[in-house]
Amino acid sequence: MMFEVSNERFEELAAEAVSGLPESLSSRMDNVAIIVEDEARGRNLFGLYEGIPLTRRGFSSYNAVMPDRITLYQKTICRVCANEDDVRAQVRKTVIHEIAHHFGISDPRLDELGWA
Repeated sequence: MMFEVSNERFEELAAEAVSGLPESLSSRMDNVAIIVEDEARGRNLFGLYEGIPLTRRGFSSYNAVMPDRITLYQKTICRVCANEDDVRAQVRKTVIHEIAHHFGISDPRLDELGWA
């Protein structure tokens, strides 16, 4: 089972997931870029957050840094999907999961909330 979408369509689905976030959440995102790659080398990941979570940033310790990075792995996501609706749902879940890391929420807590 693998449903393929074009890179452009996948990026549209990612943008749709981000734009669907509540304003109270999206307005608090700071210095974060969302990118798409095919797969994580040697790892089976749908997404990856790399950066300094908002909860660990301080006024004097957080300046002149590169943006946090959320990477979505298109082929890995598509590999578990049977149609575009499945891709949309998995992209949304992955975006929410990785943005939660941006806000300092851990994997164990995401598991408790059903977003792991």
